[in-house]
Amino acid sequence: MKRRNQQMGPLGPGQQPVKDPMSGLTGVLSGTLIMEAITVLLILTVILKVDDGVHWTTFNWVYVTVVGLAHVVMAFFQKKPAALWIDLALQIPLIFGFFIHWSVTAVGIIFGIVWYFVIRMRSEIVQRMRGGYLTTQHLGT
Repeated sequence: MKRRNQQMGPLGPGQQPVKDPMSGLTGVLSGTLIMEAITVLLILTVILKVDDGVHWTTFNWVYVTVVGLAHVVMAFFQKKPAALWIDLALQIPLIFGFFIHWSVTAVGIIFGIVWYFVIRMRSEIVQRMRGGYLTTQHLGT
């Protein structure tokens, strides 16, 4: 079934790619989660040092630590079907973390933009696979 606005590559639809680009994307997702976890855990130093430690409450440091460790754990589960949705859901506690400190929300917004571009990249890969634009779809033809 072909969409009206979808174009085919010059060599046609091709076959399954020899190297699956989606498996390469799981590495990007894991790497992004690890970078985000490091950044989130560095927020602990912010809430400890800023305003003479006023923001260093048990709830605040546990909240930031749990969110950071959740990112690390999810980095190992990127081959699961629902992993991308869970990755996106992990942005919610960061974006709404302004009650801890504004830096939590700032990190959430910055990485929210990063995840937007990751989703766009994934969408582009899927679209190119459907149109037969990947080189590895035409090896041996």
